Amino acid sequence: MDKITRRRFLAFSGVAAAGALGVGASRINWSDLHTAAQQSPLPPDQRVLVVCTLYGGNDGLNTVIPASDPAYHNARSELAYQPHEVLDLGDGLGLNPGMTGLKSLWDDKRLAIVRGVGYPQPDHSHFRSMAIWQTASPGTSVPTGWLGRWLDATGDDALRAVSVEPVMPPLLAGANTAAVSLPVTGLKMPAGRLAESFAALGQPQTGENPLSARAAGSLTDLQNAAKVLGGAVHGDQPLTTGSAATPATKGTLAAQLAVVAELVEAGVPTRAYSVSLGSFDTHADERGTQQQLLTEVDGALAAFAKRMSGTQRGQQVVVLVYSEFGRRVQANASQGTDHGTAGPVFLLGNDVQGGFYGEQPSLTDLDDGDLKESTDFRSIYATMLAKVLDTDPGRVLGGYSGRLDSVLSS
Repeated sequence: MDKITRRRFLAFSGVAAAGALGVGASRINWSDLHTAAQQSPLPPDQRVLVVCTLYGGNDGLNTVIPASDPAYHNARSELAYQPHEVLDLGDGLGLNPGMTGLKSLWDDKRLAIVRGVGYPQPDHSHFRSMAIWQTASPGTSVPTGWLGRWLDATGDDALRAVSVEPVMPPLLAGANTAAVSLPVTGLKMPAGRLAESFAALGQPQTGENPLSARAAGSLTDLQNAAKVLGGAVHGDQPLTTGSAATPATKGTLAAQLAVVAELVEAGVPTRAYSVSLGSFDTHADERGTQQQLLTEVDGALAAFAKRMSGTQRGQQVVVLVYSEFGRRVQANASQGTDHGTAGPVFLLGNDVQGGFYGEQPSLTDLDDGDLKESTDFRSIYATMLAKVLDTDPGRVLGGYSGRLDSVLSS
């Protein structure tokens, strides 16, 4: 197979992989992925990692909710959920009421919740904190993402990692290799009578000046491009057979995960995917906004988990869900919460050993109003590297040795 090696990747991207953050990663197309799936399919028993980023700093205390703790209600009386409103998980904790799908996964022992996840000397800046999470380097600034370093350490085939987000995240950029990008969003043109009018604008007119003719011709070119490329990433080349390809006309989390599901089921030789959802920076009117967002996350993840459980390849998928930080314990004057520190991380999949991991942070023993981190996020990454991506974590995480090995079956 003429696989997409680093040399080929750099040739058609025109930039060094380390520069991918500035100019965007190379975009792959369905034809290349389809060829890869046919000629070099991923072995059905190899695990696959899906990293889901919730940008903005999701409020962990209103996600995994200590509804029976008086300190929780005292700190955020109007934002707080009552015990009867939450989806009971035990240990005095409950899921946000918008997360019924994940509650079912919890009941099936396929959802692990790692509590109090953060890093030493936390930073309240979105940019710095997200950089720390994506590079897995709390102490120093480094130019490479943790999965980018995994790519560097284990080979130069860029197809081993794929982002289906609008912009490739830094976590997928290494020093010598970067992931490829397959964004969900595509080119969509008007339909019906509006399409006819739009087409008429592109027709040449007798006697018009050359500049006007060139502008009109560009409209025709655009319509022709839309016919070739399609209105979404699938275009008219669905990767799967036997069922209709899932349309993905906008970059929602559900649409991104639908693309990932098709790639996994097709046997594309990709070991790591990246998806995301934003708008979790809830400084005001948090309760309704966050619950709506969490309902979207829940619906997307639960549907993805159900679909993946139906095939051998899908059963090898592990999903990691994180945000750059939690929120302050105390509500602010706008019925929102400000930037905080530690929060929960979710792991889900057929091979996940469901339950709680890590200690629940105290709501009274705080660090200047913030939760104290009880689980270093790198221990989760190390486990994903070792048990999902079959890689020595020390090669990627600078020798960090913490693990949560019991969270995944052997």
